Amino acid sequence: MKVKMTVARAMVEVLKSEGVEIIFGIPGAAIYPFYDALYSSDIKHVLVRTEQAAVHEASGYARTTGKVGVCVATSGPGATNLITGIATAYMDSVPIVAITGQVNSSLIGKDVFQEVDITGATAPFTKHNYLVKDPKKIVRVLKEAFYIASTGRRGPVLVDVPIDVQMQEIEFEIPREIEIPGYKPREKGHPLQIKRAAEAIEAAKKPVICSGGGVIASKASEELRILVERQKIPVISTLMGIGAISTNHPYYLGMIGSHGQREANLALRQADLLIVVGARLADRALGDTKITDNMKIIHIDIDPAEIGKNVDTNIPIVGDAKYVLSEINKRVSEREEFWAAEIKAQKKILPDDGKLHPYDVLREISVQYDGEYIITTDVGQHQIWAAHHLYIKRPGTFITSGGLGTMGYGVPAAIGAKFGKPEEEVIAITGDGSFQMLMQELATIKREQVPVKIVLFNNTRLGMVYELQKKRCTGRFIATCLDGNPDFMILAKAYEIEGMRLESKEKLKEAISAMKNHKGPFLLEVVTSPDEPTIP
Repeated sequence: MKVKMTVARAMVEVLKSEGVEIIFGIPGAAIYPFYDALYSSDIKHVLVRTEQAAVHEASGYARTTGKVGVCVATSGPGATNLITGIATAYMDSVPIVAITGQVNSSLIGKDVFQEVDITGATAPFTKHNYLVKDPKKIVRVLKEAFYIASTGRRGPVLVDVPIDVQMQEIEFEIPREIEIPGYKPREKGHPLQIKRAAEAIEAAKKPVICSGGGVIASKASEELRILVERQKIPVISTLMGIGAISTNHPYYLGMIGSHGQREANLALRQADLLIVVGARLADRALGDTKITDNMKIIHIDIDPAEIGKNVDTNIPIVGDAKYVLSEINKRVSEREEFWAAEIKAQKKILPDDGKLHPYDVLREISVQYDGEYIITTDVGQHQIWAAHHLYIKRPGTFITSGGLGTMGYGVPAAIGAKFGKPEEEVIAITGDGSFQMLMQELATIKREQVPVKIVLFNNTRLGMVYELQKKRCTGRFIATCLDGNPDFMILAKAYEIEGMRLESKEKLKEAISAMKNHKGPFLLEVVTSPDEPTIP
């Protein structure tokens, strides 16, 4: 039955029909009719302090719940402030619908106040985007946006709605089905290719599995574990794939790549078969592509564009990882030996010199929480320390900006994650450089009373670049010293957030315990040497 209502109200009704319970954003003049319609709904709105935080919070929410995250901004600078977060979501395949207001449709293209071509600007890194000029199309467009964002290789979709369109009245009716010509994600891999993959696994002497974020996105961790244990195959992971299998699993060797772990890279170099699942093997993950020259490669991915993009593939399989791995499992037998046992035995033991190192902190967090947390990270040395030393027990509990490497991601992603999973402990691991890019979100934490924990490694440096300058520029350090950092304890106090500064190993257990037992938000500042290496 059709009902008359404004486009703005229809937008809210579509969000409700998609099960949206929370959105993140900031209002503005070009999106106020939508906000006015939102006033009467039961959808929760989280007011952030900058639009970039809104999209990261939607990202953290989406990655913990599996639902589509929604963020809202006004036209012009509001919309462009979403761009980094949209690109972050695109690189990491996070389902997001971003709604932006636009200037009056009669003024588009005239460079009026707060006008920007946001659909043109985001076209290269959205799955799809829309500029809605016809009010009658708003319902179908929004339904399509949710469908596109959440199917196939997931990702962000942007819907731009001019203010005059938002105020027009339409006959509202939600379509029963959405069918988009030419958009048919392929979830079932080709049977012949699956058969070839199973035969290659059986024939290989030294197979290795590289798990990527696609394993987690498709909820294929159990199928991965079955294959690993049945064939006794060592597992290495990309940054995005951490947690696809428990990091204390006996066959897990760690993260690969230029910032990866020695055991993982050793196994990759010795393998005769590489099974890539839900990863694209970008430069940071693989480094030298010649490493794969003498091995056979099976590549499983829902996105055909990713297969063979960075390395040549012998057996490409386009499909959902959960389905493809379950079909392979039906065709492979039990293997007797774990060929990488010698490599696993060479795992480096870090010395205890009495000083406080980042890995001491991360390992103590792992012990006291026993992996019962959701971790978000920013980007920098702390991200690599977390990838190497935190115990990640369950899939989907290590959330980081893997593809774009977006500093400022960790704290807002933690806020979104906590809204998505309020019953879970959520800990943001950050550095003083990353934290200061979006630290105004402490205000959102205060306003919404979000009980996230923040572990801030403070070495007064942009650590990754500082380390690079130390190694490759003969110590000629430029623009990497963060003189002028605030007193983070006073900053936390200003937002009425409890905090503690940790400077010595003697106080380590006490500090982690204080953070764990505190019921509200907590900031733990860890004072770290500027010369602490990323990989000890």
